[in-house]
Amino acid sequence: MMRGAHGPVRGIVESVEDLSPTFRRITFSGPELHALATEGPFYDQRIKLILPNAAGALPRIPESEDWYQQWLALPDGERGIMRTYSIRDLTRQGNVTRLTVDFVLHFADDGSTGPAAAWAAGAEVGSELLLVAPRHGQPQSGIEFSPGHAEEVVLLGDESAAPAIARIVEDLKASTDTPRVCAYIEVPENADQLTIDAPGNAEVTWLPRGEAQPGESLADALGWHVHDEPAASGEDAEDLLWETPVFSASGEDLAEVAAPRSGTYYWIAGESGVIKGLRRFLVREVGVDRAQVAFMGYWRHGVAMRG
Repeated sequence: MMRGAHGPVRGIVESVEDLSPTFRRITFSGPELHALATEGPFYDQRIKLILPNAAGALPRIPESEDWYQQWLALPDGERGIMRTYSIRDLTRQGNVTRLTVDFVLHFADDGSTGPAAAWAAGAEVGSELLLVAPRHGQPQSGIEFSPGHAEEVVLLGDESAAPAIARIVEDLKASTDTPRVCAYIEVPENADQLTIDAPGNAEVTWLPRGEAQPGESLADALGWHVHDEPAASGEDAEDLLWETPVFSASGEDLAEVAAPRSGTYYWIAGESGVIKGLRRFLVREVGVDRAQVAFMGYWRHGVAMRG
């Protein structure tokens, strides 16, 4: 049964591909995905995934504008878990709409992992979940990438941000006025360096972490990029951090902060403690205007992610 204009759509796994030891690509299709808006660019477009509940069933969510509140009101055992991901690709060919998500298979030393990574690790053709993504005819939201008229774009992130960075770089290739792009992506190992269809004026640098501390390679790369010396390393963060030129998780009114008109625009995402340190280095030590920096805490070390 096709859903109306509100609420999640059912995604059915069409294919599963292991891109590297860390990344697994899953492509979803199904008749309900036809309601999704496939017109890009997508940049760092956020979407929500609702995983099956403990019984392996998807929650029954009414088709209404307040579907989210009704989902929250479901008993814990029925609700399932919601997680946020990025669109890697969203296409329509004839009557078939396909949405692709690159999952990071996070595993701790004891073999434990988060619910979304666990679901992805066990996914196979025919597996199902619910997707909340942009719809035809609805206002677009969930995109933080907004470089304005910047002449240079610098993208920094760990493996959790790699899919969004890849999408941004590839979407900029189709732009009529593409800025110079420098992307730095920290990943667990050499084998995690993925293929990105980058424009000619883009430089993508993969930073295999190896035995280094998380964020150390990103801090070094940023420091050398701005003035030939390492930046500050990561620091603890009390909460997931999120601040762009138009939104601050602190609740601060940023209405008067204009989008970048020129210069360099920095987009930073990944583990909260790491990105907080990178943002502090740029704004406090280098003196970069906060309107030139968007930073998003996608996850926090040792803390379960929220939807």
